[in-house]
Amino acid sequence: MRPQAGARPGASPSRRRFLALSAGAAGATALSGCALQVSTGVGGSGETVTVMVNSGDILPEQVRQAKKDLGIKIVLVKYDITKLIAMLTSGNPPDLVRGVGAVDLPYFAARDVAEELDPYFARSDVLALDDLDPVNDLWRYDGRTQGRGPRYGMAKDFSQDSMYWYNTSAFDRAGVDRPPETDPVTYEEWLDAARRLVRRKNGQTTVFGGSYGGLTRAGLLATMTASAGGRLFDDGFSRVDFTTPEARKALAWYIDYCRAKVGPSLVQPDPNGWDGPTYQAGRLAMSNSGYWMGGMIGTDPKLARVSRLAPAPMFAGGERISACQGGTGVWMPRAARNKDAAWRVFEWFFGEEPAKARASGGWGIPSLRSLRPLMPAKEEYQKRALEVQENELRHFSVVSFTPYTRADAIDALFNQIAPAAMNGQISVDTLAGRLNSAINEQLKRGKEQVG
Repeated sequence: MRPQAGARPGASPSRRRFLALSAGAAGATALSGCALQVSTGVGGSGETVTVMVNSGDILPEQVRQAKKDLGIKIVLVKYDITKLIAMLTSGNPPDLVRGVGAVDLPYFAARDVAEELDPYFARSDVLALDDLDPVNDLWRYDGRTQGRGPRYGMAKDFSQDSMYWYNTSAFDRAGVDRPPETDPVTYEEWLDAARRLVRRKNGQTTVFGGSYGGLTRAGLLATMTASAGGRLFDDGFSRVDFTTPEARKALAWYIDYCRAKVGPSLVQPDPNGWDGPTYQAGRLAMSNSGYWMGGMIGTDPKLARVSRLAPAPMFAGGERISACQGGTGVWMPRAARNKDAAWRVFEWFFGEEPAKARASGGWGIPSLRSLRPLMPAKEEYQKRALEVQENELRHFSVVSFTPYTRADAIDALFNQIAPAAMNGQISVDTLAGRLNSAINEQLKRGKEQVG
């Protein structure tokens, strides 16, 4: 039985759990010297809560406001997976940790290092269960399947990440029909449009026709396989099979996209590193960044006027799947030293001032339904994007991920093996077999370590 709220502070994982955690963190070598001093669970006012997040997740002014409003000092630690693993295995973790719900939660929950938060939600006056958007099911895990069972965290905001933004000027210049706003195009139609939208000069790409890389290749291909009507992982999430008709269809489409060189990929990287600056500069006609990128688009009125949001594509004859590949939020380690104060910061971050600020900025959909009225809808382009997004929410579903490895570990294998197919040196079928062998060996080791 897992401990309930506030139980067993300082407990560290077993040797097997330690190996399972360490195996998932690239570069997690020497553990000595990595652990940071964290809060000690002192009661009353003046408590300290250590939060491991990325820069910008919690702003300095919000830290000051939390001290004033909550009487709690927040110490920010930059997120680093190697350091996190070291802190978890030493029994001295942060009180709250950033995570990507879609792909991180099963990994940490299966290793029994994440605290079950149901008792906290049950007594919260800030985070009501009936107010939680279904995207928060990404933070549930029943020991077998993601999307069911206890809650271990919550999404701070989200996008349906297969949706895409497009520049109407690029479509009009190329004489390409604009995508419909409520009905999805097929993946085949999307790629055909990207081929017609790409612009090249002297052998160099000057405008990408479209970007379709997903947040991780593992998450992208799992989602696309679901859209084709199948599953990338087996029932036990301990094996992948890229040779099934549905998974092969997803893999073949992505390799075709890379071979066509209509958008950024491993064989044609975007020098900016991500879609935002490229789209902003008018060098990208379509970007599958979801509603989230509207926060950036809205800062440029000229760009906002020509930008539109479109539904996630689907495969012809497949299912309309519009999943969230991210769902970034926060979870609480089971060995956290100051859980009650950490929960108060959790409530504040997800239901109070920081959550309201995120909702009104357009940088994602609030994960509380009650905050939806704060989403920007003053300008015409905001109203249009919001209407498309609200229609798309009806097609949301959780695409479960494996607990036996991390998405970035699968991506590392994919990045080693897939370029040969992208360059036409091996077939998609050969690629599928090689991916199965490499990834399944990794999943086998992970399952053995988890037990």
